[in-house]
Amino acid sequence: MSNPNRIFLVGPMGAGKSTIGRRLAQRLQLDFVDSDKEIENRTGADIPLIFELEGELGFRQREACVIDELSQRDHIVLATGGGAILSEENRKLLHQRGTTIYLQTSVDFQLQRTSRDSKRPLLQTENPRQKLEELLVVRDPLYRELADIIVRTDGRHVNAVVNEIVRRIRNDRHKPA
Repeated sequence: MSNPNRIFLVGPMGAGKSTIGRRLAQRLQLDFVDSDKEIENRTGADIPLIFELEGELGFRQREACVIDELSQRDHIVLATGGGAILSEENRKLLHQRGTTIYLQTSVDFQLQRTSRDSKRPLLQTENPRQKLEELLVVRDPLYRELADIIVRTDGRHVNAVVNEIVRRIRNDRHKPA
């Protein structure tokens, strides 16, 4: 396992990366940063507007810069955007610089968590379920390849997920190399 003082959360939208990340950071006494919120703070624009003005490619370039910078910080829990792992460079940086945790969830659970959220540009479509299924086919293998730890979040209380992550991080720390 890589640096346990740098924890990177990856997974699809609606998996709970921000909610779980905040609680995990509190529990481990680390700083919490959400890469999407950081991009919004730096640009003064929300993600849908960035997508509208710069397209997904423009957004992904901004995201890569933010991930490069934030993944070098110590004592951090970083929640990444669902598509951050599409970049080979992002995957390499996350893998080399910290402990990556894949928060895995089903499409049904994603739909529950995102159904009223109009700030997710990729879901502004007639068939959000189909879009989420398409994204999962492409992204799930990348999340798995990158993950040091995989934790299922469907229908689980935040504290239960955090407890599992903490236990697994601590167990891995004590395993012989």
